Amino acid sequence: MAYAPGVALLAALVVGCSSGSGTDESADDDKAGGPTVVAAPGRYRTLPEACSSVPAATLRALLPDDTARTEDQRESLYEGTASVTFDTDRKAGCRWKAEADDASRSLTVDFERVVSYDPAVSDDSRADLVYEKAAEAAGLAPAAPDADATGEADASPSGTASPTGTGSPSDAGSGAGTGDGPAAQGSATPAGTPSATPTTGGSTPADDAAQTLPPRRLTGLANEAFTSDVLESSGSTAQHRTVSVVFRTSNVVVTIRYAEQPRLTDEVPDSTELQEKAQALARTLADRLSE
Repeated sequence: MAYAPGVALLAALVVGCSSGSGTDESADDDKAGGPTVVAAPGRYRTLPEACSSVPAATLRALLPDDTARTEDQRESLYEGTASVTFDTDRKAGCRWKAEADDASRSLTVDFERVVSYDPAVSDDSRADLVYEKAAEAAGLAPAAPDADATGEADASPSGTASPTGTGSPSDAGSGAGTGDGPAAQGSATPAGTPSATPTTGGSTPADDAAQTLPPRRLTGLANEAFTSDVLESSGSTAQHRTVSVVFRTSNVVVTIRYAEQPRLTDEVPDSTELQEKAQALARTLADRLSE
């Protein structure tokens, strides 16, 4: 019984030391974990309905139809054919085709909403990777790491990895203007830019139409955009040209393909004209997405 006070004091000291040690470890654990940083989500949670994304007046201007169709048949043509997709909030597309006396023309519009499942990587950053992959497939040199997302890489032919019209299956074109007519505003390369394949002597309208403008990055269209042009010929049939626009706005990547094949084998679709029209449509869609 004489030793009870000493034993009680020793027990109290042991308990106190244990309590203090636990508090310090908890504080250390809190500091080690730190706050969890989650990247901001993309602006878009859904996609527009692709077949109704292009104004009717624009469709009629881009795809004139001179065949002997009834008005109901023509209206059905301009309704388009939707792409097969399992999730219309992630991917959506539509295709239209029309026949005219001078040429056959087609238009395809595809939307892709990119989602990052990595909390440390934003949807916009992931969409930028998808966009850059398409740009490189079209023959463009990789964008400079420190370049502004809306900036333009070298717009001259020397700024591209390869000339357009040969080999690349990805045909992307872009440009400027309003939705219902050609315009050259915002194009990184003005109309009349020399072709990647130079001509000799005086040029003719046919020579100018045969020129293929090189792929290039564009300014003033969404967050970033580029254009390219593919001209294909099978010898016995008329040459087939496809120009495209690929642009990114936040976490949505939009691809436009506008193609033309003349009726006569000695005619060549005009690259500048098709690119201007594709550019105009791209701006219309970008404006509609931003509403």
